[in-house]
Amino acid sequence: MSTATTTAPAPVTRRPAPPPRRGSRRPSPAVRAGKAVAVVALLVFTLFPVYWMLVSAFDAKAGLGTSFVPASPTLEHFRFVLSDGGFDVFLRNSLLVALATVLASSLLALLASVAVARFRFWGRAQVLMLVLVVQMVPLEALVIPLFVQVRDLQLLGTLTGLVVVYVALALPFGIWMLRGFVAAVPVELEEAAYLDGATWGRMFRSVLLPLVAPGLVATSIFSFITAWNEFVFAMTLLGGETQNYTVAIGLRSFFGQHSNDWGAIMAASTIITLPVMIFFILVQRRLAGGLTAGAVKG
Repeated sequence: MSTATTTAPAPVTRRPAPPPRRGSRRPSPAVRAGKAVAVVALLVFTLFPVYWMLVSAFDAKAGLGTSFVPASPTLEHFRFVLSDGGFDVFLRNSLLVALATVLASSLLALLASVAVARFRFWGRAQVLMLVLVVQMVPLEALVIPLFVQVRDLQLLGTLTGLVVVYVALALPFGIWMLRGFVAAVPVELEEAAYLDGATWGRMFRSVLLPLVAPGLVATSIFSFITAWNEFVFAMTLLGGETQNYTVAIGLRSFFGQHSNDWGAIMAASTIITLPVMIFFILVQRRLAGGLTAGAVKG
C-alpha cells in the first residue's frame, strides 16, 4: 500500500508597495479650485476689453452710460463707419499695403536666409550681426532716417513708400527666423534632389520650400500685423494725403477735440480686428505643421 506525499505550497511573499513618488499625488481640491479661479480671472482680464468693444459697437447709446449688454442694439455705427466715415477706403488701402508687404518681405527674407545659411562668403557673420543689431534699434529712432530716404525716392504720401518702409522693418525678423529653418534642413536632401536631376529651382520648390513653410507662415503673420496696425510711420509718411490713409490713421478721425464718438470708434476697432483674425485662421494650420510634415509633402 503506497502512501502519497503532498508538499505544502510555499508561502507567497508579497513585495512591499513602492513608496509614492514625490510630486505624484493629485493636488488637493483647494489647489485645483485656486488654479481654476486664476485661469478664469486671467481669461476675464484678457477678454473683457474685446467684449466691451463689441458691446459698445452694437450699442446705440455707447459712451452715454455704463452697460454690460447693448441697451439698444443697432448696426448704425458700422453703417456710419463704412459709409460716411470713409472706412471702406481705409480698409482697401491697408489691405493693399499689408498684402504687398507680406509678399515682398517673405520673398526677400527667404532668399536672404538661404544665402546666409547655405553659402559661405566674406562678411557673412557681419551681415548676421547687422541684422540682429537692427532688430534692437527702437522704431522711433528710424522715423527720421526712413522719412529722408522715402523723400529722396519721391514716394512721400504714397502707398508704395509705405510698403517700402514696412518691408524694411519686417526683413530683419524674417531673415533671422528663416535662417534657422533653412539651416535645419539637411543638406543631403538637396544633394539627393540634384542627383535625381533636379535643377536648383526645382529643388527649391519641391524640397526646401515645403520644409521652411512653417517659418515662412510665422514671418508672414508678423509682417501682416506690423503693416496692418502700424501708426507712427503711416502718419509721418502719408501726411495730408487722406485718400491714402490706412485703418490705423483712419481710426483717429473719430476722435474729436472735445468729445469722442465711442460707438464709431468701437465699430471701427471691431472691423480692424476681423482681417487679422481671418488671416490667422487661414494660416494657422500651416503654422502648426512641423518640419516632418514638410518633408513628407516634399
